[in-house]
Amino acid sequence: MIKLTRLDGEHFVLNGDLIKYVEQRPDTFITLTSGDRIVVAESMDDVIEQAVCYQQRKHFIPPTALKSHVSADQS
Repeated sequence: MIKLTRLDGEHFVLNGDLIKYVEQRPDTFITLTSGDRIVVAESMDDVIEQAVCYQQRKHFIPPTALKSHVSADQS
């Protein structure tokens, strides 16, 4: 679950598994797997960071293990 903010300042929690894609135009739009769209105050980068952290927590992937794997692939 990721904590986000609507444009009116209301906080809510979104299941990160429901995110299909995120757009910045200039507001941040989140399109869900259901086709619904949500506009949030957070930047696209913030939403992505929270979604990645959520997936890491969900799958118990330590952030350092992921970074070392990416670094090894780039070598």
